[in-house]
Amino acid sequence: MTPTTAAVAGLATDVHLPDGDGPFPAVLVRTPYDRRRHRAELRGWARRGFAALAQDVRGRHASPGEWHPYRDEAADGVATVRWIRRQPWSDGRVVAAGGSYAAHCALVLGTGADPEARADAVVAAVPALGAAETAREPSGPERLLARAAWWAAHGDRPDSDEAALERALAADPALLTHLPLTGLPERLGRDLPSWPGLWRRGRGRLLADAERAGVPLLAVGGHHDHFTEDTVALWRRWGGPSARLLLGPWGHALGSAPGADADPAHRVNLGDLYARWARRALDGDLAPGRHGAVALGGSPRWLPADTEGVPRTQDLQLLRGARFTADPARPVRSGDLTVPADGPPDRCLLVTPPLPRPLDVVGPVRVRLRAAADTPSADWAARLVALTPEGRAERLAVGVVRRDRPVGERAGFTVELGRLSRRLAAGVRLRLEIAGHHFPAHARNPHTGDDPVTAVRLLASRREVDPAAVALRLPVLTALPAPTDPAKEILR
Repeated sequence: MTPTTAAVAGLATDVHLPDGDGPFPAVLVRTPYDRRRHRAELRGWARRGFAALAQDVRGRHASPGEWHPYRDEAADGVATVRWIRRQPWSDGRVVAAGGSYAAHCALVLGTGADPEARADAVVAAVPALGAAETAREPSGPERLLARAAWWAAHGDRPDSDEAALERALAADPALLTHLPLTGLPERLGRDLPSWPGLWRRGRGRLLADAERAGVPLLAVGGHHDHFTEDTVALWRRWGGPSARLLLGPWGHALGSAPGADADPAHRVNLGDLYARWARRALDGDLAPGRHGAVALGGSPRWLPADTEGVPRTQDLQLLRGARFTADPARPVRSGDLTVPADGPPDRCLLVTPPLPRPLDVVGPVRVRLRAAADTPSADWAARLVALTPEGRAERLAVGVVRRDRPVGERAGFTVELGRLSRRLAAGVRLRLEIAGHHFPAHARNPHTGDDPVTAVRLLASRREVDPAAVALRLPVLTALPAPTDPAKEILR
């Protein structure tokens, strides 16, 4: 059947019904990225016996009203679910599905308090849990580049301009260095009234709601996605009868953007897997509890989702920079893995000996430091890089911590670098960089104690790291568990 477009809860919605008389279970995708992009996906769901709907959220594309990111999605989603359940083709069961912002729209439908207005199952891919979660790291630093690109492309407008920031940076490569950061909309030449409010703090609301969820969850993410930690946290905290996790060596576009560590065995037909999982979830055929599969990058293996290595401290040798200057006027660049070989050091640089044998690293990576700064506010960025025997450098993990401490106080602290699931080949060396900035991925700490979003003045910050106290802790598998099939783990 050709999709029809209806005004559902006042919002533009494409409806694609399967052949036959029904009634059918329904799948609902609510998106700010244009419902028309989902027409092939709707056909795929319909071929598998689902009524499939894609809806433009309020104020976006063909839907009327004003768009306030994250504000109206729960109420509008509830109204849409109620409408679906009143239709003659509906059997009353609804799966909420989506990726990125659309995953947020799906999740708020799976965590609602009213069972009559709540979805019966949720597929959340690379979930953007909320504005605060997308804007900042859990430790405080602002995710500048990703948020500037997203707000330039989509914020406070009914349509999208995906290349807006790219064009602006081509015209002014120093665009993101201008202060204050709240002035970015003016430099982009357009009105962005929601931009300043993006940086308000307040993480954790959706995860708290997830603990009270009463429906099954399928959480899908990539090891190279900036929301990997959120995906895993969602799976761990989900309170429904079952929760499944699928993590592959993918970026934010999942299987269409594999990382260098992807293997042909890591290709997964996500559409087919979603549909098979949804059918079992709606029929109550999933085993209770948390299960799933995690790809081991650099190998063809899939491991059970709860696999985690034993923390092991790696030997490190200081190359240079036990004392360095973190100058926000010349910050360490997030997109450049080249380390300056001359001039005053801008980071502390340490390296491991070549690995004598392959190392399977699965779980959270941490760096323990003992260090001091001569400014009251300081960010500490730790970047782990793999150096191959052929001379290639590949970023493995990054973590940033913001610390407000007395000037010159030498103290110990930990930087969390996120999760790895990766086989490191024999002969690889690991380079650990400790810096004061990771720009433009993260906003520059001005070292004045002022909010980096509103600061107009920058100071250099002298740093001192105790090399003997630097501990790189990798979660290493002492024995490989039996490999698993991702579909079997998701569908059991």
